Amino acid sequence: MRVIAGTAKRLKLKAPDGMETRPTTDRIKETLFNMLAPDLYDCRFLDLFAGSGGIGIEALSRGAVEAVFVEKNPKAMSCIKENLAYTKLEKRAITIQADALSALARMEDRKQFDFIFMDPPYLKDWEKRVLQCLADRSLLSDSGMIIVEAVKETSLDYAGDLGFSIIKEKLYKTNKHVFLKRKERVC
Repeated sequence: MRVIAGTAKRLKLKAPDGMETRPTTDRIKETLFNMLAPDLYDCRFLDLFAGSGGIGIEALSRGAVEAVFVEKNPKAMSCIKENLAYTKLEKRAITIQADALSALARMEDRKQFDFIFMDPPYLKDWEKRVLQCLADRSLLSDSGMIIVEAVKETSLDYAGDLGFSIIKEKLYKTNKHVFLKRKERVC
């Protein structure tokens, strides 16, 4: 696992030992960031269920002004901090060791993000819980985007009821990225 592009290009990242995290493969990460590239510079990026921190670090390397990493697992958080130090990106990073919902509640009225990325444990309904939480908060900027990494079978058909529109899905062999924005408000 490595940083694909930007100031930390080609630097190898560590991943936590064990099976509790599943780092996004370099190929999938490259595809994702090629889609996001035009809007990354000077953005604020939230990496929920951050694992090794590879997604948020890629965003910082490509010009994000700030990335917040939320991870509950202490071993994974230690790995994120090591990776940030190794890539020399720690000055533009904030780490929060907490579960995603608690972290979102703590950031309300303090932070707003242009991108919110989540790669929660698969098939445990975390996507829905996080989207329900975000629906009632101002953490996503008006033009911001949420990206959910999930197994192919995961349905987000409830997103519209929460005030989000699915604008794109990118399918891979076993998983997918779902891109959501807030629905336009009609006066």
